[in-house]
Formats: sequence, C-alpha cells, structure tokens
Amino acid sequence: MSRRNTGFTLVELLVVIAIIGILVALLLPAVQFARESARAASCWNNQKQLGVALHLFNDTHRRLPPGWTGSDPDGPPGWGWCSEILPQLEQSDLWARIRRDLPIDDPLNQQARETPLPILLCPSDGVKSQFMIHGGLGNVEFGNMDVGTPLFTVSRTNYLGVFGTDEIEDAPHDGNGTFFFKSQLTLADLHDGLSNTLVVGERQSRLGGSTWTGVIQGANNAKARIVGIGDHPPNHPDHHFDDFTSNHPNGVHFLLGDGSVKRLHNSIHEDVYRALLTRDGHEALQLP
Repeated sequence: MSRRNTGFTLVELLVVIAIIGILVALLLPAVQFARESARAASCWNNQKQLGVALHLFNDTHRRLPPGWTGSDPDGPPGWGWCSEILPQLEQSDLWARIRRDLPIDDPLNQQARETPLPILLCPSDGVKSQFMIHGGLGNVEFGNMDVGTPLFTVSRTNYLGVFGTDEIEDAPHDGNGTFFFKSQLTLADLHDGLSNTLVVGERQSRLGGSTWTGVIQGANNAKARIVGIGDHPPNHPDHHFDDFTSNHPNGVHFLLGDGSVKRLHNSIHEDVYRALLTRDGHEALQLP
C-alpha cells in the first residue's frame, strides 16, 4: 500500500513565500504611516503645550518672554525665550538652577544647558537630545552649522520662536515677528490677529542643531539657533539653516498666537506664508 506525500512541493513553497512577500510589501507602508502619524501627533502636542505655557507666562507677566537678552545682541548672558517659560512647562527646578547673571557657557550653567527636555523634541527628527555646538564660521546661511571649532554640549530643541521675515543678523535685530532681541511684546501686540500669526515653528536638524538655551557667544549662526525666519517656504529644497523645516511629509507644524497648532503645507504660497510670520503687516488673509 503506497504512502501519500503530504509535504510541500517546491512550487507551493515558492508561492507561499511570494504571497508573504506581497503581504509584507503591502503592510510595511501602512505600519510606517501609522508610526509617523503617532510621531506627528506627539510633535503637535508638544507645540500645544508650548502655547499653553506662553499664554500662562503672558497672563502672569503681562508680556511674552523676550527672544533673547544680553548686554548686546551677541553678548552674554544670552538666555532665550524658551528658558523663560520653564516654570510654565513644569520645569521649575531646572529654571531655578539657571544662573541668569552668567553666560550660558559658564561652568556653573553646564548642568542646566545640558538638560534634555523631551517636550522640546520632535520624535520625527530622530536625533540625540544633546549636541556639540561649534563656532568659528560666524553667521553663515548655507551648509552644515555643526562644523568648525567644538565649543561645548547643549540640549537640543526642534521648536524655534518666529523672528519674522527680516534677516536675523541685521541690526538692531528687532524682527517683525514675535520673538527678537529684548522683545517685550504682549499677545495684544499681535495686531494681525492671534489666529493669523505664527509664533513658534519647528526645524529639523539636518543642517545643524538648535537649542532652547539661547544665543551662545561665538557659536555658528548663534541667533538662528533659537529663532527662525521665512526665507523660503516650509521644507523648501533650497532652505537655509534659519528656515522652518520638518521631517513630516508635506508640511511643518506651527503654533499660532491663539494657542492652536497647524501644519502648513509645503506648497503654501510664499506671500501668504511670509504674511503669517509677521505680527503687524495688516494683510487681509485667511489661514489655509
């Protein structure tokens, strides 16, 4: 009596492998999309919390924090706008450790300047929470900022205050946006309307790191490490370091003056985009 062979033939095995390969090819993009959606939602929530903190700061101090402070635009101590809202971000202990009378690079501020803050990091950026800041190149617009002379390690952020559309390095460094040198604006000073004014935007780290600490003397493009402008539309292929960019598909998240967070599409008209970056341009527009 002959035995029946119940095993797979080579052809059947190849068919099964092919089917599995097709299923993986179909499912992988869906998994990647789901992961990016989760990362984007986390980024959106981070900026939402920044909006709450800025409104709380404005309610308490009757103004928004300055973009950065110092003896002059390039001078110490240089602490930036985000360091001012640490208590509103539930970081009172870190805020208390900062010696604001001393420069950011002072040894007594080492622990503070190196402290990672997850709420200031976009998960889609996928880089370390600290980076070595470099100097020696000055205020260059093109290429990688994290080359030159190593200075020291600082904590990273992906969220920059909106300086506006003026060049950050042009004296007297009083941008037409929300955050600039020794700015003392209130939410009421955003005359274009809170729902039509971008106040914080994100930046990916491909051309160099940004930091929440402030303007660091001697660092490459020091002021653009804490504020950004609209030289180019979001994620433009020819963007400069001081532009707003992201690793999200199709756009960049921005916090508006009313506390809402919107993703501006890469294809937004440049005139509309630049109008949204200013606080008092009197443009008649509606956020897309």
